Amino acid sequence: MQSFIGDYICKIDPKGRVLLPSAFKKQMPDNTRDTFVLKKDIYEKCLILYTIEEWEKQNEQLRSKLNPYNKEHSKLLRAYYRGTAEVTLDSSNRLLLPKRLLELAQIDKEICMSGQDKKIEIWSKELYNSIAIDEQEFEDLADKILGKIDN
Repeated sequence: MQSFIGDYICKIDPKGRVLLPSAFKKQMPDNTRDTFVLKKDIYEKCLILYTIEEWEKQNEQLRSKLNPYNKEHSKLLRAYYRGTAEVTLDSSNRLLLPKRLLELAQIDKEICMSGQDKKIEIWSKELYNSIAIDEQEFEDLADKILGKIDN
């Protein structure tokens, strides 16, 4: 079972290519192909990178909840799939990130690739740093969502 862990600052070259951190490559199962799906996040101004296997699982979950013959469901599906792209690692372990998606996430030259369990979030370095929460806010959120944990 794949789980991505860690935050890595990476540079994007003028063509939109970025080196996939070797730690993420090592965290992928050996049988994982070098094909990914990149999409705009639903809630945040970042991109989400899924392995093709995880993308297929996400689609199965989506299909189980939606009826493509329902107008509202169809509208949601269209919006969900808009701004997706299949990306593949080249022989140098680089991903070519489409310019239109980089623009949507306001990404320029430096990014933060952040492992978030089964996906990798790709943020503009500045935006990623600006959304960090302090220790007290993290503790309050943990108490609210996970319940008070006594030490």
